[in-house]
Amino acid sequence: MATNARIVSYARAFAGLFMRDLYVLRREMFPFLIRVAMNPILFLFVFTYIMPHMSGGATLSPTAGSGAGPSFSTILLPGLMAVGIMFSGIAAVALPLAQEFGITREIDDRVMCPLPTGAVAIEKICFSAVQSAIAAAIVYPLAYYIPSTKPITHVTSWPFLIAVVILASLTSGALGLTIGTTVKPQQIGLIFGVVVMPITFLGCVYYPWALLDKMPILQHGVLLNPIVYMSEGLRGALTPALPHMNAALVLLMLLVFLSLLTWLGVKGFLRRVIG
Repeated sequence: MATNARIVSYARAFAGLFMRDLYVLRREMFPFLIRVAMNPILFLFVFTYIMPHMSGGATLSPTAGSGAGPSFSTILLPGLMAVGIMFSGIAAVALPLAQEFGITREIDDRVMCPLPTGAVAIEKICFSAVQSAIAAAIVYPLAYYIPSTKPITHVTSWPFLIAVVILASLTSGALGLTIGTTVKPQQIGLIFGVVVMPITFLGCVYYPWALLDKMPILQHGVLLNPIVYMSEGLRGALTPALPHMNAALVLLMLLVFLSLLTWLGVKGFLRRVIG
């Protein structure tokens, strides 16, 4: 009975933290929407609307060869969704942690709730996953309607798509927790230039992973990048006609990265809070 009561108490405290963060997000919804939408809008407008009009409608697709093949917008749609998930997850955890671990030590107020300290870190991952899923839902219509040539999408398995979005969202939050608990608060801005941007451009966002076969060292090297599996998973779920990774491999690797980054993030969180 005591164990059940403790579980109920923990669940209520966890839900209370989650609802508090949800209330804060609702108050700051407009800045959140701007942060999520601005980058894909600019990228789509320039590369899939302005440039095709300047070139007479010529495709920018890296798979097009002599001009026949899928449009760049079709390749780009799942990649931009992956970027939206990744950026939102990192921003939702790493940036607030930089403030909470700062001079004011606002994190002390959060860990005073009746929850194990590690569960407070898990709540941050879960809440960031909600923001990442919202970001993916926002990016999809932008990537579909802005390009001059509409992308061709076809969902063959909704369970696979949902699983990829959930795992990718949780993984991005876990990565944000790892970054936020590893990097000093005054250096958090540097991480976006040194870590986030490189993993984005080498994350198969703008091209399918299979097309890296001409550069085998790079093709195998990027497999250490979690956003590769987010991009390839969404590509397989939304644009199955394009070359993409095996679905089982994508889910397995997202689970591996989620487990590893969660372990590293919670360990770092406990070190920073207790230390």
